[in-house]
Amino acid sequence: MNDTVLDAGKATAASGLAQAYRRFIWRRLTLLLGLAVALAMSFVWDIATGPAPLGPMAVLNGLLHPDSLDAGTRVIIHEVRLPYALMALVVGASLGLAGAEMQTALNNPLASPYTLGVGAAATLGAAVAIVFKLSLPGLGAALTLPLMAFVFAAGAALLILLLSRRFGAGVHTVVLFGIALLFGFNALVGLLQFVADFDALQQIVFWTMGSLARAELQQVAVVALVLTFCLPFSLRQAWAMTTLRSGEEQARSLGIRVERLRLLVLLRVSLLTATAMAFVGEIGFIGLVGPHIARLLLGEDHRLLLPGSALAGALLLSLASIASKTLVPGILLPVGMVTALVGIPLFIALIIGRGREQ
Repeated sequence: MNDTVLDAGKATAASGLAQAYRRFIWRRLTLLLGLAVALAMSFVWDIATGPAPLGPMAVLNGLLHPDSLDAGTRVIIHEVRLPYALMALVVGASLGLAGAEMQTALNNPLASPYTLGVGAAATLGAAVAIVFKLSLPGLGAALTLPLMAFVFAAGAALLILLLSRRFGAGVHTVVLFGIALLFGFNALVGLLQFVADFDALQQIVFWTMGSLARAELQQVAVVALVLTFCLPFSLRQAWAMTTLRSGEEQARSLGIRVERLRLLVLLRVSLLTATAMAFVGEIGFIGLVGPHIARLLLGEDHRLLLPGSALAGALLLSLASIASKTLVPGILLPVGMVTALVGIPLFIALIIGRGREQ
């Protein structure tokens, strides 16, 4: 009799835990859906914003029924603003996903492609291609530039990985090393700017400020293709990355090859960062702030955190795109300036928060 009562109690407790877990997951999925809805609204708002303002319903009608538009409105929506708004989404999602993976791989909440110098390395690679007019056989100048950005970004990521593996560097040391890389790469970019001709200098300045103004649908397709390629591999390793957040020793005890995981993560981060920045230039703080917003909303389960970080990064850059067109009437500000102005105080707040926790 006592065993029967005990078994019944265990079954009731297990059922209660299962129900609580299901409610927990549904709440997180609802928040993830909320991010997606907010992103869709921001996307429509971004297209509606500009020197010739449009209403949200006019934008939706123009996207769904382009033949119903007059020639002028069709050009504004489909040829001018749509590539701009779509590029904000795919670049923001790429940087948000890259930031979340880097923070987990290095076990460092202050890590991001920008703060650890990977973005600056991509800029240096692009500057080298621009100044020396590099054009690899069979690729042409248009593809050589993003390839050089990727090679330099991958090199910077591997340097960070080497430091953390070989010298047993702690969290703060890796951050400081990344900041040293950031300043070093920026100094080399400055040197290339000094010796560049006028046309090359303009292209490098475009890169360093970050702008969506030259976005084209073909470029959007390239960034979206890379994001679509990387996201499934990230989600396949979601369980391993969630476990890694509990500590390296626990991850190794469960059979996770931590060094191999970090290598794959940093290669994905390099690919995502370099491809995104190849067409819009260096955009900072999206990869830092986006994952923290997702983590506050969704927790550490990377099955939700990774897509949530991509959505949060896309939302942040979409809102920055709107701000770049509205802060100074009649002037289109480089979106990289907007993200920096917003990201710097948030970055300082994160540093202060980390200091209070320790």
